[in-house]
Formats: sequence, structure tokens, C-alpha cells
Amino acid sequence: MPIRTASAQWQGNLTEGSGTIRTGKGGLQGNYSFKSRFEEGEGTNPEELIGAAHAGCFSMAFSKALAEAGSPPTSVETTAKVHLDKTDAGMTVTRIELDTVGQVPGMDEAQFTKLAETAKENCPISRLLSPGAQISLTARLAS
Repeated sequence: MPIRTASAQWQGNLTEGSGTIRTGKGGLQGNYSFKSRFEEGEGTNPEELIGAAHAGCFSMAFSKALAEAGSPPTSVETTAKVHLDKTDAGMTVTRIELDTVGQVPGMDEAQFTKLAETAKENCPISRLLSPGAQISLTARLAS
């Protein structure tokens, strides 16, 4: 398997500085700052990138599980809400809320939910994050 890379560049001090984050192949690039991370400023932040990675990984794992169960999805759309909280150890990603909606012809809600939970437990990004962060999942079939 290939090794994936990303880079970040920062200029200045913590509160007044700014930087850019870039994925290795250049697919994603964004500006980030103290305000975009800890307030509501313009730009991105590491937690959004973790959320994007988790949503993407989960969606792929879930699509695979659905197809293996004989019900390939038309689409799977997932949002990840990453919570960054102050703890005794410092700023910490404490939990991630995954919310997914799938268009899966012929799938019943119970099987859909069961497969979604299995995908949540088995996607590589969930396995990476779950020792330190609580991961919850809301899964529903598109109407």
C-alpha cells in the first residue's frame, strides 16, 4: 500500500500567525489560523480534516459492507462532527458524531443500521481514533 503524505506550513506566533495545510497530491489545500481553529474564523483546521478523513473512510467501508450484503448503495453521504474540548490533558478531540444517509434499494432499516455499525467499528480511521475519542453513529435510509 502507498504511504500517504500531507504537509503544513505555519508563520508567526500561535494567536496571530497563520498557515496552509496541503495533501500530498494537492487535492486539498487550505489556509488555517488560530481563529479558524478555536473561534469561527475563515479557513480550515486540523479537526475538519480529521472529520473529512473519517467521513470518507466510513462512507467507503459502509458502501463495501452494503455491496457484500447484496445491496450495493446508490449513494452514501456522511457528515462527521469533530468535538475539540479542553480537558485536564489539554485540547483534545473527545468525540466524533457520524451521521450517514444511504440510498440502498431493497435494504431494510434493521440490516442497514447493523451494517453501518459494523462499518463504523472496522473503518481504519475509526480504529485509529476510537481509543481516544468516543465515536457515535446515526444511520438512516434515504426516503
